[in-house]
Amino acid sequence: MDELIDILDADGNLTGQSCMKSEAHRDGLFHPTVHIWIYTSDGEVLLQQRGKDKDTHPLLWDVSVAGHVGASEDLEKSAVREVAEEIGLIIRPSDLQKIGVFKSVQKHSVRLIDCEFHHTFMCELKEPIENLKKQESEVEALDSIPISQFKKEVLDTMPDKYVPHKKEYYETILKALKSKLIGNR
Repeated sequence: MDELIDILDADGNLTGQSCMKSEAHRDGLFHPTVHIWIYTSDGEVLLQQRGKDKDTHPLLWDVSVAGHVGASEDLEKSAVREVAEEIGLIIRPSDLQKIGVFKSVQKHSVRLIDCEFHHTFMCELKEPIENLKKQESEVEALDSIPISQFKKEVLDTMPDKYVPHKKEYYETILKALKSKLIGNR
């Protein structure tokens, strides 16, 4: 789905300009996205298998929820909206804990260049995964795995089943999740 998004400079600052997402991807313009990593109190992380018709990384496993921030949209409101749309989970902005912001440039083809700043959060899942309702057009499947297994896979072996984020990105996510779980005990 095409939507109006804000354009950022190479340092992640708003430029005051907006355009359609398709134009930003075509021209390699920086723009904001949200990533929400959802974990359980018993040490699992929720993963999303990207839809088979996605332009980028179809059928690969990725962050629990991710999406583009609409033009002039608040980051936390965008995160809450994306969680509701993609997995049917209703959360509040206060449920989100900020992990950080990550600059990402991925050239998929001559006409698709993703230049994004991922505003990244984590959130605890307080209900059974079976209660989640995936958005059919975006999400192929949902699954949760132990954070220890996820860590081993993305840092040690990095199988082809995951979206290829930078190792530093995964290290920061795993550190934040581990810290949150230790803090809850």
